[in-house]
Amino acid sequence: MNYDKYLSRTARAIPPSGIRKFFSVVEDIPDAISLGVGEPDFVTPWQIRDAAIKSLQKGYTAYTSNNGLKRLREEIAAYERDRFNACYDPDEVVVTIGASEAIDIALRALINAGDEVIIPDPSFVSYAPLVSLAGGVPVPLPCKADNGFKPTAQALEGAITPRTKAVILPFPNNPTGTVLDRSELQSLCAPIIKHDLFAISDEIYAELTYGSRHVSAAAVAGMRERTVLVSGFSKAFAMTGWRIGYLCAPKPVVSVLVKIHQYAIMCAPTAGQYAALAALTCGKQDGFAAVTEMREKYDMRRRFVVSECNAMGLTCPAPSGAFYVFPDVSVTGMTGEEFAENLLKEQHVAVVPGNAFGLAGQYHVRCSYATGMAQLTEALKRIGEFTAAHK
Repeated sequence: MNYDKYLSRTARAIPPSGIRKFFSVVEDIPDAISLGVGEPDFVTPWQIRDAAIKSLQKGYTAYTSNNGLKRLREEIAAYERDRFNACYDPDEVVVTIGASEAIDIALRALINAGDEVIIPDPSFVSYAPLVSLAGGVPVPLPCKADNGFKPTAQALEGAITPRTKAVILPFPNNPTGTVLDRSELQSLCAPIIKHDLFAISDEIYAELTYGSRHVSAAAVAGMRERTVLVSGFSKAFAMTGWRIGYLCAPKPVVSVLVKIHQYAIMCAPTAGQYAALAALTCGKQDGFAAVTEMREKYDMRRRFVVSECNAMGLTCPAPSGAFYVFPDVSVTGMTGEEFAENLLKEQHVAVVPGNAFGLAGQYHVRCSYATGMAQLTEALKRIGEFTAAHK
């Protein structure tokens, strides 16, 4: 049977995720160490888990409203206002199945066929495929390593055409760890405002910045009314498997977004929503102590990994956010993809080729330091041996 005539041409043309490419192989290698997945190695804090358990014991197992629990939306609005000066009402918040669903429905709500969406390159692997699935055209905005992979207003101006509808602002950035300070973000937002575009600001790593506080795009003058803010609980609260994210947007945008959400999803898992509520209410009470503790441990690992990579000859600027490093591996004479394939084969360490995140990452690899020091130490020892053998 010729299934190609039944399957969507757009869906068939989308390549599989470059992050997942090596993982089936890793499962068959007993001593393999994976630095590939962007997942905290911490267990979800007990108070959060306990809240979910108690919600089940009390029989809170029915659907919530499509938008999510009202108390949770109130706490999300307060959290964004108090932590990041992003001011939204609770009815401008939608609780989603992770930040991934929030990005998907935001794009589907905004894009008409043929609309262009500008995406900094490198950045998270899902953006371009989701733009294509929504009928849009992804337009890469190349970012240079010698500028810290920061997009410039001048480059953004050059990428804007009459068909441009939106710009994705993925900061702190996955895979580079790039963070924009207030002046840099204001400069980048100026063309968005000038050309009357919309922004999708993916702020899932907002709590994971080192040395400076995250600045939300929605807090920049003139941006709130043209921004869908996307975030969630996976990274900062070690809640990846709970699949609880959210978006904040002006009411007219939310009214369309929630229609897509209600037909496709209905609502986010109820127990997960109670867990997320506990994450925010407990966080307010103790000053987000668990988040601070995890961030401090990531910072220690960050400094260790950057030092080790540079010592072995892999140029590796210190990331300012998230929990990834993005070293240049060209000293070995290999592309990032060749480096990742050979490293896994020879030393049983899995990293992600930089080209999975865009052409600008061709000679880079992404390594996650969201894993314990013992594994990081052994993985970097193996990477050092591999690099020395191939210089």
